[in-house]
Amino acid sequence: MAIAPLMDQVFQWFSEQAQKRVPVSGNNPYLKGAYAPVDVETTSTSLKVQGQIPEQLNGVFTRIGPNPISVPNPATHHWFIGEGMVHGLRLENGKAVWYRNRWIGTNNTNRQLNRPLAPGKRHGINDTVNTNIIRHGGSNWAMVEAGALPVELDDELETLQHSLFNSNAVGCFTAHPHLDPLTGELHAICYDAKQPFRIFYHVIDQQGQLSRRVSIPVKHGPMVHDCAITTSQTILLDLPVTFSMRSLIKGARFPYQWNKRHRARVGLLPRLGNRQDVRWFHLDPCYVFHTCNAFDANDGSVVVDVVVHQRMFDNSIQGPEPQQVTLERWTLPPDGDQVQRKVISSLSQEFPRFDERLATRAYRYIYTVGVELSKQDSPQPLYRHDVESGARIHHDYGPQKISGEVIFIPRSDQGREDDGWLLSYVYDLANNSSEVVILNADDLDGEPQAIIKLPVRVPLGFHGNWLAD
Repeated sequence: MAIAPLMDQVFQWFSEQAQKRVPVSGNNPYLKGAYAPVDVETTSTSLKVQGQIPEQLNGVFTRIGPNPISVPNPATHHWFIGEGMVHGLRLENGKAVWYRNRWIGTNNTNRQLNRPLAPGKRHGINDTVNTNIIRHGGSNWAMVEAGALPVELDDELETLQHSLFNSNAVGCFTAHPHLDPLTGELHAICYDAKQPFRIFYHVIDQQGQLSRRVSIPVKHGPMVHDCAITTSQTILLDLPVTFSMRSLIKGARFPYQWNKRHRARVGLLPRLGNRQDVRWFHLDPCYVFHTCNAFDANDGSVVVDVVVHQRMFDNSIQGPEPQQVTLERWTLPPDGDQVQRKVISSLSQEFPRFDERLATRAYRYIYTVGVELSKQDSPQPLYRHDVESGARIHHDYGPQKISGEVIFIPRSDQGREDDGWLLSYVYDLANNSSEVVILNADDLDGEPQAIIKLPVRVPLGFHGNWLAD
């Protein structure tokens, strides 16, 4: 047996023994209410539609998130580690053709469901894939951070294989690569839970080949959930949530925790640079899950918009904790080494999205959804922030409804920035059901363009995207 797989098994065994020492408790907010998993795969071709679905929308609107099959002890279950499930709504010529949900066919999932293992190579201690889904290199890919390879899905969301896209290479990836619309390349900052003293810059070309890999030294094993790109730079987030052996010994299934010894910093890596070319900027301790967009400013600085959490994973081993959240614009000046921070909004919100035709360039609108972790079963609106004027408008889905991440789809390639639709999966607390809502982006506070009722509820989860035909 090879040394690396043997070490993975030892680490897994040690983790499982630590978890067994934790008293069993059913108290876990990420297994209840709108977060509770579903236990069946469903396909439906009879969908009720209110309003009119735009005929230009031809493709599949996907959403992915954790959906644990079994939870031996809710006390140690972390929201981030449940088996992945993808949900999809097929739209075609103004019709809702089908809805289906499928578990991502990783080894752990297929063994629990008594299914054959999917082909392809494996990497990482755990092969759970549950965080994002995109189309690249002609295929659909489900992704996660910390080590596991992406999983290829067919157009009906069935698992095909594990692979680092179309490359023969093996290595860690991320759930948040960023597409440069000018080159067609994916840029990603990745970390491997087994290699705590380095992170990796990966570039995937248009054909799905790994074209560039840069290793960058770090300390303490930081959790790097996202990054950002401009036309000249890749932005690295090295923030104080790191691997915690103490947390692992206490039985945490996701052993990353707030680390006050880890200095917060943001790095700029030139697109063609190497590890010695990174410029580091310092800031007060905080954590960022998600960036929005970034661009090179005329004065030589780099600008990136981010959702900032004051702290993260400070006490709980089950998921994010309620605390202060701000939407901010960070500026990295051409001279100096301090991040300049400006608060755009102090409302509690997450999952920032924008018109991705403008990726790497200056833009105007940021879309976010309300997230109140202290009130998990309360309705939440959609926000649109105008970073030029400072104005903010919102859309309320209803007195008992919570929206997941909202995506923008332009009406045409050359249309203005708000000329398009906003799609989201919306959870109805009153009826314990779900729907897909289509809004007109230029009439955000107006009535929805269409509402498609789904046959099963879709638990609140992570990310989604439009897989256009």
